[in-house]
Formats: sequence, structure tokens, C-alpha cells
Amino acid sequence: MKSYYIFNIKNIMLLATALVFTGCTKLDEKVLDEVLGSSASNPAGALTAAYSRLGEGTFVDHGAVFSLQEYTTDEAILPTRGSDWGDGGKWRSMHEFTWAPNNPIVTDNWNMLTNGITRSLTAIKEVTNSSIPQKTLYLAEAKGLLAFYTYTTLDLFGQAPYRDPMDEKAPLEMKQGATAIDELILQVEALIPNLAPLGEQSTHNGRFTKEAAYGLLANMYLNRAVFKDRYAASFNFNEKSVNTAETDMDKVISYTSLLINSGKFSLLSNYFDNFAIKNSGGKELIFVVVQKIDYLRNGSNSFAYVCVERNQKPSPANRGTNAACISPQFYASWDGNHDDPRFTQKYQYADGTWFTNDGPGSVPATDIVPKSNNLPWFHFNRGIMVGQQYGPKLTTGGGFEMTADGRIKVSELVMEKSTSTKMDFTPELNFSNPTQAVFAQNEINRGARCFKYEFDPELDNGTSNVDIPLIRLGAIYTMRAEAYFRKGMVAEAMADINMLRTSRKREAYYGSTAGTPITSLNEATLYKEIAYETYWELLRRPQMIRFGKYELPFSAKPTTQPFRRIFPIPQATLDVTKSIKQNQGY
Repeated sequence: MKSYYIFNIKNIMLLATALVFTGCTKLDEKVLDEVLGSSASNPAGALTAAYSRLGEGTFVDHGAVFSLQEYTTDEAILPTRGSDWGDGGKWRSMHEFTWAPNNPIVTDNWNMLTNGITRSLTAIKEVTNSSIPQKTLYLAEAKGLLAFYTYTTLDLFGQAPYRDPMDEKAPLEMKQGATAIDELILQVEALIPNLAPLGEQSTHNGRFTKEAAYGLLANMYLNRAVFKDRYAASFNFNEKSVNTAETDMDKVISYTSLLINSGKFSLLSNYFDNFAIKNSGGKELIFVVVQKIDYLRNGSNSFAYVCVERNQKPSPANRGTNAACISPQFYASWDGNHDDPRFTQKYQYADGTWFTNDGPGSVPATDIVPKSNNLPWFHFNRGIMVGQQYGPKLTTGGGFEMTADGRIKVSELVMEKSTSTKMDFTPELNFSNPTQAVFAQNEINRGARCFKYEFDPELDNGTSNVDIPLIRLGAIYTMRAEAYFRKGMVAEAMADINMLRTSRKREAYYGSTAGTPITSLNEATLYKEIAYETYWELLRRPQMIRFGKYELPFSAKPTTQPFRRIFPIPQATLDVTKSIKQNQGY
């Protein structure tokens, strides 16, 4: 059974208000002192607060880290649609590359991530000062979380705050990516002996285990060259590693192989099960944000909700919000691969009925939304959705239209806020002004949508039981493939890519056929294959930077300068902490 709580300790969430709800939102030294000086009185509680930051928007909401890692890339765009999603242009700025130090998305992400750093430092202090039996393990986990938050902050902002949690008078330090990446690598490697293997000492994939450390280390080594010379025209991926004669790519191969060969994880034949409501404990999921609808503090449905149209209703009580889509360029990259099991998947009901989204019809009404007043549950297809969309409509009484024999009637759908516009998701975007991602009201159907994460209708539109993968076996294979390729080991790289392609199977509607292998591999193909496996998993921006694609124009994005590879330090932070310097170009 899935549990939101990280530890099975009674009343563990009864923490000091300062720990759970207060963070270094401005990062001035007085605030940081107050937070680090707070006492949780419960070391496990302090560690839980550090874990909680992962799921309090940071890695589960489309407006958080997702916005910076995906909306700035070809994989995801949130345009202004008629009267919706204007919001002062903050969403469009991610795609148009017009963000500035006062951008609310940039500021919110800095605040969330630095709050994660603060909570981790607090946990380190509380655990260190304790005499609990789990002291060694909890301290290693707290330091692992500190590394995870710090690495993400360095990746996005180029610098990250730190203060010695054991010295109340210690000065505030700003770690710089070029030097801090090596420090982080050494710190995480030093933690490994004290971290629990996954499944031991009551650990699960929502906790920072040895396996999570291997995944983080692989990612850090893969991107180390970028951190070392952020604005370079090209990167030396085969530089000597931090403390051995091996290269960075050798270390990526080593750490990814530890995970691939561990016997603890395996690739799922149904790719979309990794992102389904019942994905708890999934065989590919190495480190996740554990989510649960517990009617107290619920998991987020943001990644599913944000791309579903308002007239697409999983139940009579649920709807989407018609926001995000993918770029025409990313859709076009799938040409010749629409039969890939990761591209799209039709849904089959228990009685054998298929929803194929290709015309009117009906489906059984036997699936019921959990804990509802007997609401019928309609399942949309998964993956990348294009073309005319079909589904149930509401009656004037608020229920689904039904057939005479009690089934859910499936009809052609129109856009809720432009009822004369068919819900025809077009891969093309065709902005009237090519430099601005803005659609008129009768154009709000445009853009292929991403239904990768299953929509959970149990409580409302915004909550979910879907665990959000942060480190997943499929992505680990892509990391190893890239490392092999950068070492010139093309055959080994292609073997890993083909393992991903052939391990996935299409749904029974297509005879459960396995994906087809590729017969050759160059850099362009590798770049596409990595995205086929990892799209919408908060990994695209670093991929584009590594492959030299981030500055290129597409859709409403112009050609940009390398300084945009990282985001500015928020102006609000600079205003209160004069010792922090703004990033180049801002």
C-alpha cells in the first residue's frame, strides 16, 4: 500500500511550523539563521520536512522545476490560449526566452529549491545532535537530499547557498557550479557506505538510498563538463573524473551499470505503467516523489491535468485545463516512429472494449471513480495525442451522456471556451505573431498534447496517487548509452537504445508487438532516442545543452545566447542579500 509518509513513526509530521512552512524565501542571512536555528525536537521529523519539499510543488507541479526544465525546450510549451494562461506573460516567457530576474516562475523555483536546501541543513543539524538508533542512516539521507537540492539549484541557477548547519555564526556561502560539482560528487560518493540499499532498513524508493545515490552520481558526471564551462561552444565530456584516472563518461557507465545490473530493477513492457496511478513500487522507479490522496495533504495531478482539455472529462466531476502542448519540432522528431510503444497507447476496458479515439461509440460504465458517489470513470488514451478528440459529454443534469443499454456514450468533442472549434489537436502551432506564443480564442485547439501521466479523478482535478519518477531505469539506460557514444563505443550505445526500444510492447490492440530495433546510430538519432524515452521527465533542458541544441530557434523561440543556459538569481534575493552576485547576462 502506498504511503505518503517517509517513515512509519507516529506523529512524525507534527513539526515546528518554522520547519514545514517557513523557508529561506529571500535567502537573507537573518532569515537563514532563524530557520537553521529552529528546533524540530524530532530528527526524523526534520528529515521528513526535507523530503516533503520534493512534493510540495517543487518536482510535481508544472509551474515549478518542470517549467524551467521542460517549458524552455521543444518538449513542452504553455502558450496563451485566448483569455487563458496570459498571467502577465510569465508562461510564454519560458518558451520565448524573455525571462528576467523578476519573473515569478524563476523566483518561485529559487525559493522552493533553496528551501529544500534549508530543510536538509536543518535535518543534518537535528540528526547530528541526536542519539537515535538510526542516526547514521538518517544523516546520510539528509546529506543525500542536500546534494539533490543543491545539484538541481546549481544546474538551473549556476550557484546555490550553503551554511554550516553546526555553526550558528557561520557565514553564508554561495557555491559556484564550476567548483561545487566536484565537491558534490565527492560528498555523495562518501555517503554510499552509510546509505541503505533499497528495500533494507525499511527503505523504499521514496527515500534516498544507495541506488538513488548511484543515479544522482551518474547524472552529475554526465553533466559535469557543462558545469565546468557553462558557456562553452562545446564540452569536454571525457575529462578525467574527480578522483580517479577514469573519465567522466567512464564513471557514468560505472554508476548506471550498478543500477542496470543490480537485479532490483527491470524495464516494463508497458511503458506507461511507469506513470500510472498504480505505479507505487514500480520496477523501474529508483527514486520518486511518493504521492498519495490521503485527504490531508494530497499528491499533485499537475502533469496530467495541465495538458487535458476542459471538455475532456475522466468523470462527470473532473476536467482538464487546456494549457500545455509539445512543439511541432518535437512531434516531427517522431516521424517514422508512431508505432513505437512509447508514442501512444489505446485504453482497453475490463470487458474487452477498446477506446480508440477515432470516432463516436461507447464504452462500459463499470469503472467507478474510487471513493466517489458511484461516478463512472472514463479513460483517455495515453501518450502524445493529435487529431480530433472523442469522449463523453455532460447532460444538463451534470452526468455523462449514456446509451440506451447503460454505457458511456462517446462523441466528437469541441473546445469548451470556443464551442465552434472542434477539439482537433494539430501538431502545428502557427502563431499569428511568430515571436509570441499566443493563440486567438478560435485557435486554442492547436498543439499536440502529452497524456503521459495518468489523470487521477479520485478527489478533484488537482490531486493524484501517481508517484513522480525522479530517477528511473529507462532514463538510466539513456545515460549509459550517451556515455558509451561519447567514448566512441557506438555498438554498446546502440545496444542500450535497442534494449529500450525492444523491451517496450504495444497494447494488445496491436498484438502486443515489441518495439523495433534501430540498425545504426549517430548523434542525431541518439538525441531523438533519448527524448523518446524520457520526454516530460524534467530532463530535457540539460539534454539540449549537452547536445548543443538549446540556443537554436523553434516555434516562438528565437536564436538565443549561451547565458540563457542558466536562470537569473531573483531580484528579490539580490535586494536583501548584497553578497550574492547576479549571473552573467542578467
